[in-house]
Amino acid sequence: MRPSRFITIARVQKANLILLVVCQLISATGSIVMVTLGGIIGATLTDNPAWSTLPVSMMVVAMAATTVPATALMRAIGRGKGFAAASLSAVVAALLAAQALSAASFSLFVVAAAMFGINMAFTQQYRYAAAESVPVRYTARAISFVLLGAIGGAFIGPELAVRGQNWVADVPYAGTMYAVAVLYFLQAFIFLRLKGVEAPHDFANPQSDRPLGEIVMQRVFLVAVLGATAGFGLMTLIMTATPLSMHINDGYSLQQTASVIRGHVLGMYLPSLISGFLIERLGVARMMFIGALILLVTSIVGMQGQTVLHYWWALVSLGVGWNFLYVGGTTMLTYTYSMAERFRAQAVNEFLVFGTAATASLLAGSVMHYFGWIRLMLIPMPILVFVCLALLFVRRDPVLRTAENM
Repeated sequence: MRPSRFITIARVQKANLILLVVCQLISATGSIVMVTLGGIIGATLTDNPAWSTLPVSMMVVAMAATTVPATALMRAIGRGKGFAAASLSAVVAALLAAQALSAASFSLFVVAAAMFGINMAFTQQYRYAAAESVPVRYTARAISFVLLGAIGGAFIGPELAVRGQNWVADVPYAGTMYAVAVLYFLQAFIFLRLKGVEAPHDFANPQSDRPLGEIVMQRVFLVAVLGATAGFGLMTLIMTATPLSMHINDGYSLQQTASVIRGHVLGMYLPSLISGFLIERLGVARMMFIGALILLVTSIVGMQGQTVLHYWWALVSLGVGWNFLYVGGTTMLTYTYSMAERFRAQAVNEFLVFGTAATASLLAGSVMHYFGWIRLMLIPMPILVFVCLALLFVRRDPVLRTAENM
């Protein structure tokens, strides 16, 4: 490759990563607003406490249901245009949510949250766009770098949730939804500048185009999906239940609840400053194992009490453990397919990960209503023990050794 050509590609890759970081910030802001307020608004609009988290649950269900269509759309029109179209769907969802608040309609708010989930299915694929922009040896670093954009969302999201509640007279939180709509409208224009540059990413069999079943049945693929699924599912279960437990059941203020959610989101994304480098140094299986152990800490801390401090430490450790499992699982997944196979392999992973997250979100309100916070904390333990055993099983697999020695 000529030096001038190499420099041009490097510049486009750098520009892509910067755009993805900015858009990750916007998407994280919107997601945090919906997660923080979804259960609270739901509780005010319905008489049945068990259904209070239905808006957030439907958002996750819609995200899971859209993962495969999202992958197909981006394969057809490119990631930039696909991401831009998804941003516009989030604009419509936020405006519809504001209308639902004005009409005090629980059903309309559920529909709005579900529409918002459509955009979230695309948001989760920012990490693949980042991975495809760099050589394989920098995959973990690129994924973790893009996730750093969510740190800004950790500050902006809770602030919008709290400050925007009174921006529209007599309609709490409608102003927040209007602000979210403006952010996503801006994001749609940003994504139109995303370039379709893919760095060489095949470390073996670059022309490989195997049947989907052969790709999926690799044990490294299965463990990668297991780790990401467990991390995202357990994170969704606990994060969805936290605002309901704190604000509705325990009577803590919205500001206190938002501060815990902020700590959780920082725990999710601040480790991205180092997680990519740690994966390169320690290996992806070892980092995922550490992430599973940190998630076990969440359960242990959560069972000790329900003060604000207990919630804060439990949710921060939940975020850190999620980061190591999610970044690690995504990185491990990219070792198992060629560029020709990527969309099919990614679609399977996204459907399983976010299908599990949708189920966890649906269960959160009912588990909280019938069993309470302490019993909720017992659920992750056997799942995480199984994840640890699976990681020990594949830690010396030739696929991992080949990729990590590139």
